[in-house]
Amino acid sequence: MNRPSILLTTAALALGTLLPLVGAAPAAAASAIGGTASAPAGGPLGGAAITGHSHPQVLGVGGAGVYRIGASLAALTAAGRIDWTAPGCGGVVHAGVTGSWAGVLILAFRDDRLVEVGTATAPPRSPAGAMVGMSFAELEDIYGRRGSMIRNDAGDAEAYLVRVGSRVELFTGHPIRPGVGYFQVGPASFVERNFRQGPAC
Repeated sequence: MNRPSILLTTAALALGTLLPLVGAAPAAAASAIGGTASAPAGGPLGGAAITGHSHPQVLGVGGAGVYRIGASLAALTAAGRIDWTAPGCGGVVHAGVTGSWAGVLILAFRDDRLVEVGTATAPPRSPAGAMVGMSFAELEDIYGRRGSMIRNDAGDAEAYLVRVGSRVELFTGHPIRPGVGYFQVGPASFVERNFRQGPAC
């Protein structure tokens, strides 16, 4: 994937910690994060769902919780919603969040405005129910004709893309296993472009 190393490291750490627990033992995963587990029929990841998170479970093209596409980095920082920042190239700033979303969401801002919200954990899920840890075939079953597999311009990575107006949901691969390793949303002009062409600098 064409993504700054800090995001890959965060994604790998999150996946290495959370996904094995969710897939193998929902009760152990919930215990590890201080919650309880339930297993509703037909739920993602083999029917296991973690409760105990105090944040919403859905990440959509508008963002998640207070982290709305278009929100100001300065305003979120002043409100105590930003934990760390890492300036990137082309005026892009990556950021981590505070509160119940800490360790779950990674943000990207361009010119002080939120243009990408991403996660390497499960939950959150998309409004349709897709999430990190699923196979691309499962995404195709969920989205049908609304989504499609795409490749980057270099031809060395593939992803599943769902368009919602001028915004997208993008599910990219995992560095060491098949299936979805990262789920991100935002304007196609930023999220899809970065996947297809790589960062601007």
